[in-house]
This record gives sequence, C-alpha cells and structure tokens, in this order.
Amino acid sequence: MNYDLALSGADAVNALRPFYFAVHPDFFYQYPREREVNENSLKRLNGYLENLQMPGFSSLKPMELTFYVRDTKDSGDLQPDLLTSGFRSVSFTLHTNDVFSTVMNVLKSCSLPVEHMQGLKARTESTKRPSEAGVPFYRTIKWDKSYYTFTGFRDPEEDLKQARRVEPTLSLWLRNNEPEAAAKHSVSLPRREELSRLKKELCNRFDLADISWQRSWGVAHRCCQLQSLSRLSQQSPEALITLQGHTVVFADQSGMNASGHVMLGTMDVHHQWTKLFQQLPSYRNLQQQTDWLKERISLLLGGTQVVHMERLGPVQPITELYSTLSLFHKNLMSWHLRLHPRSLQGLTMLLENDLSNPRLHEMGHFIIPTNCDPPKLQVFLQSHAHKARERTHTKNQLQAEEEVVVQQCLQSLSLRSLSKEPSVSSSQMIQCCKRLLEQRSPLMQGLHVCISHFYSVMQDGDLCLPWDWKS
Repeated sequence: MNYDLALSGADAVNALRPFYFAVHPDFFYQYPREREVNENSLKRLNGYLENLQMPGFSSLKPMELTFYVRDTKDSGDLQPDLLTSGFRSVSFTLHTNDVFSTVMNVLKSCSLPVEHMQGLKARTESTKRPSEAGVPFYRTIKWDKSYYTFTGFRDPEEDLKQARRVEPTLSLWLRNNEPEAAAKHSVSLPRREELSRLKKELCNRFDLADISWQRSWGVAHRCCQLQSLSRLSQQSPEALITLQGHTVVFADQSGMNASGHVMLGTMDVHHQWTKLFQQLPSYRNLQQQTDWLKERISLLLGGTQVVHMERLGPVQPITELYSTLSLFHKNLMSWHLRLHPRSLQGLTMLLENDLSNPRLHEMGHFIIPTNCDPPKLQVFLQSHAHKARERTHTKNQLQAEEEVVVQQCLQSLSLRSLSKEPSVSSSQMIQCCKRLLEQRSPLMQGLHVCISHFYSVMQDGDLCLPWDWKS
C-alpha cells in the first residue's frame, strides 16, 4: 500500500512533533557543535521530505543524517546511551520513497513513540487533503497544554520563556563568570602557545596556505591533532610533500572539500592520511575540472558566478560538487539561452540538490535547484537581477561596517580576539559591537570573545555572549 497518498505535509509535521521537540537547535544553546549538527541535519531532512511531495518524482538518493536527541521525558530512568549532558547521538540513513515511511524511519531511529502514526494514517486515508501537499516542514508548532500533561513531554515554549526570564544582564553575567573565564584562559596559555608554534612550524615546513578546523574544538584537542600530523611528518616527511600550497582542515572525514581544502579526518589513523596524500594529484585534477565547469556555467548565465559557502552548511566533498556542476551544466547545454555575456556580471549563485524552486537569498545570492528548468531559470535571473544587486550592495556595506566596529571593539575593549558564529548576521554583529562600545566593560580585557546566541564560558576561557544581550 502506498501510504504517501494518505499523508500530507501538514500531517507529517504533526507526526514529527515529538522529534522536533527532541532535536530543535534552540535547546542546544550551550552546545554549539551539537546545535550546528542538528541545524544542518534538519535542513537536509526537510528538503528530503519536501522533494517526496514534488509531483512526478521517481526516487531520491539515500541520505545519511546525524542528530543529537534530547531526553524529553521528565523521568529519572535515562537511556543507557544518553550522554552526561542529557542527549544522545543518533545516526541513520533515509532511503524511503514516501512520506509515511520516512516519518516512521525518523521516529523509530530516534527511539521516539510511533503509536500515533496508525491513527493518523487511518484518519488521513478516509479524508485525503491534497491541497495541503507541499506545506513546509519544520515550522513553529503550538500544542494544547494538555498534550504535555498527558505525554510527559516538556513544553518547549515554557522552557524558552523560563530561559528568557532568568537570562541575566551582560554586566551581571560578566561579574559572575569573568573569574572563571580568566582562570581557564590562564591555564590554557601554554597550550595556546604550543598550538601557535606547531601550526607555524608545519605551515613553514610544508608550505601550507593555512591550517584550520571544521569544528570549535578546544585548544588541547587541536594541539593533539597538530602533534599527530607533526609525528607523521617526522616518520614519513615525503608523504606530506603533496600538501604544498593547500589549506589543511581537520574535519569529521578525510578527503578534499568543495573549496579545494585537504580534510584530515580526526578519527582516522596515519595510514588513512597517507593514502589521502597519495590521491591528491587526482583530487587536484578534479578541482581543475570543477573550475572549468564553473567558468562554462558563468558564460552561459551572463557572468553569474557559481560559489560555494562552506560555513553555511555541511562540508561538501569536491566529488559531490563536481557531480552537481556536471549535471547542471549538461542541463543548461540542452537549451539555447539568450543571456548577454555580461548582463549578470558580479552576481553569484549556489546550487542545491534538495531544492524545488529557485529563490533569491536576503544576502543577494541566488539559490538554484540543480534540476531547474533552464528557460524558467533565465526568466528568474533576469527578473531578480536588480534586487540581487541591491541586496549584494547592502551586504557588502554591512560587512565593511562590521569589520570597522569589530576592530574598534578589539582596540577599545582590549580583547585578545573577537569573532562570531556563522548564524550571527552582520547587522546583528554591528548592533552588538556598538552596544559593547557604549558599555565598555573592563571585565573582558585580555579575553577571547565569540558573539553567539547564548552565554557560556568555554573550556579554554573563551567567552560566548548573545548578540542581543540585556543591558
């Protein structure tokens, strides 16, 4: 039986409510890494569900997802796989071709209740509502308060209200937490110096463009990773010669990403790293083919540049980017588009596989489905070009202003560093920095500060401050 005929988008949202409550990023504000994983996985899951509702779809590629799942029961009987922080890591693969089976897969994989699914299926089979197909997933959901009383789940709305009620002012929070941050920072200084020394030594020795990290690992963790690479360089110096000119990124898995950076999986052993180094000539050849495809696409689309923004989502392997570009280029070549060679010069676009319609991002770049109909794409680009230029101009102005106020904060407040999380916009960062300059708290002097959405003292003494802190 094809259950997809009986389960609409709105029904799927209702069915996934326990899941959304368990993985919603808002409840991981103290755990930046886990919040980022859940945000990215939710975007991919929602795209998968939306594509299942597209008319005429045949099948979707299997999609691997990882979520950190909260314990949403008010019970002392914690599951054995729960981390000490109250959540557990769950990984599973989506390979279903209907909404009902996909929802069941998600709920069962996360050990969440599925009893309500049978009643939902029976009800929707008798009253099909095709007009609700295509309703977006992952939106704000309000349940009657009796639901939480009956199920034992915590009310996320009440949790958030409580969190906001107890959120302190910036000055009070700094007074209470600056001693801890200063002490942790002092303890971390030798490790920070060792990290800087190792990074400089490896970059100079093998002519690396840079060394960076995919995640916000602690200083000690990063030191261990550099020491491991340093040991390999001493045991087999010839193995690292192929790294010359590259940026090395310590990441979840080894390979080359869409930006051409060499990723070293932090869980991999030296043998796996060495094997990757041997494959770099092939990866570089693939990177050249990728650059060629970008140039050809740009010529076909009036000068619009295909870009990849690594910080906006999960790491994309260069093999996946090449496959996406190749498919998109082949699709464009099947039509004779009439775009002036430089009519869209200076504009940029992202390609996405899990998207149904083209759209213009608020920051000025286009987001285009890989399988977009070329004539429809031409009309969309031409009709939105003026607005895209305006938004791009505004974005550039905001970024320039952001750089200025960040430098002002660094100097006026005597900070060691000032950064922000990718989810904090330029306008939010500007507003935050201007308010910090007005307050001029002496309690942040000599510390590393990251603007985020929550308060926290990190393990090495870095301060996380919400961009909209209370005064």
